[in-house]
This record gives sequence, structure tokens and C-alpha cells, in this order.
Amino acid sequence: MTALVALAVGLFVTTNLDDLFMLVAFFSDARVRPRQIVAGQLAGLAALYAASVVFSLLSLVVAPAWIGLLGVLPIAIGLHAFARRQRGDDSDDDDAAPDADRAGGRANVLVVAATTIANGGDNLGIYTPVFATRSGVEIAAIGVVFAAMTMAWVGAAFWLTRHPTIGPPIQRHGRRVAPFVLVALGAWILHDAGSFALLASWLRAA
Repeated sequence: MTALVALAVGLFVTTNLDDLFMLVAFFSDARVRPRQIVAGQLAGLAALYAASVVFSLLSLVVAPAWIGLLGVLPIAIGLHAFARRQRGDDSDDDDAAPDADRAGGRANVLVVAATTIANGGDNLGIYTPVFATRSGVEIAAIGVVFAAMTMAWVGAAFWLTRHPTIGPPIQRHGRRVAPFVLVALGAWILHDAGSFALLASWLRAA
């Protein structure tokens, strides 16, 4: 069991290091509640875990380039946030109507989850063959470790943004930097997954 836990921790760390930067960017945005980030991150990684289990059972692997196309989402979100700041429409007003707040909360959860999934092409590619050689009990145990590591990841990002020394600069400048982080993350996802080549082939065929 110790070896299995070590394997699960290693799998999670190697495939989710870049998620820390994403989480810090979200925690720096006052409009996104911590509970929404937690829910979105858990939902996104749960979807990747479930997809990997299904693909391992069916002996199928989704090409990372197709998953990487979701990288356009953080780019769009970043550009939208930048446009809001340019218009001066990026207030921290917390006095919104309850219905609007609930709707915005659901949207924030979906944004975090979708960004996590978009950044998960390597997760699918690595988890699927590992799960294909494991029993159902072992796959379930790995899932439990992944859930615990997800909470640790969220906690680490939250700690970075709230640290008494480095937290204030992150909070002060993070919101201005967050749109650029999201655009850069989206571009990196598209490049790393090979999605740019996929898009180029579509353009050539058009």
C-alpha cells in the first residue's frame, strides 16, 4: 500500500505542478471565492480521473491535442478580464444581488473546472496506461490520494496568496497579472498538447 500511495503522489505532483500557478491566479481575483476554487479544482480533477478510468477500461486514449483545444478557454477568460480592466469595469463590489452572486459563483466553479480540464492532457495520457494495469481497489485508492493531494494543492496556493510577506504583493498585483497568466497558460496548453499543429492542419485543409 505504501508503494501505491507513493505512486499516486508521484503521478499527481508530476502532472499538476503547473496547476499551482493557475490556482494562485484565481486566488488573487477577489471576485472568485475560495470555496468556488476548491469546488472547481475538485470537479476538474475528478473529471480527468473518471475519464482516465473509463479510457483504461475501454483501452482508449484521447489524443492530447484534442484535450488541449480547451486551452482557448483560459485565453478567452484572460482577454475578457483584461478588457474589463481597460473599461474600468473591474470593481471588487461584493454587494451584488444574491441571484447574480449565485449565478456568478456557478460560473466561477465552471471556469476553474474547465481550466483544470484544459490543462489536463498530460493527466489523461499518464493516468490511463497506469490505471489499465491496476485493479479496481488500487484505482480507487489512487483516487483517494488524488483527492487529498488536490486539497493540499489548493491549500498551498491559498497559503501563498495569504502569506504575511509574499501574500500582500500577490494580492495587490495578482489581479492585474491574472489575465496575462491565464492567456499564457492557455497558449502553453495549446502548444504543449500539440493543438496548434491540429489547428494548422484544419486551416490547411479548409
